[in-house]
Amino acid sequence: MAKTSSKASEKKGKGTKTPATQFRLQVPDAKAVYLVGDFNEWNETEYRVRRYKGGVFIKKLELKPGRYEYKFVVDGVWTSDPANPMAQSNDFGSENSVIVVS
Repeated sequence: MAKTSSKASEKKGKGTKTPATQFRLQVPDAKAVYLVGDFNEWNETEYRVRRYKGGVFIKKLELKPGRYEYKFVVDGVWTSDPANPMAQSNDFGSENSVIVVS
């Protein structure tokens, strides 16, 4: 599930803090997971998600406040976030996960 972390990271040179938004997915058998969304124009190769023990995949992004739709691409298959109940129907007959960053 995506969430805004309580830990803030400081952007270089600006002195302002932007909370990191964490995207997490557990898929023990996956070889490669990517994060896609309207924040990166649904680019399926830009944000590879790092694998941790137990098949947990985590990606942190600094996103500006707003509403975002996203999915994970798990071994080439577009998948909504099963841990996030917030969703929006899309033009492809499936749903995108939704996160609101404040």
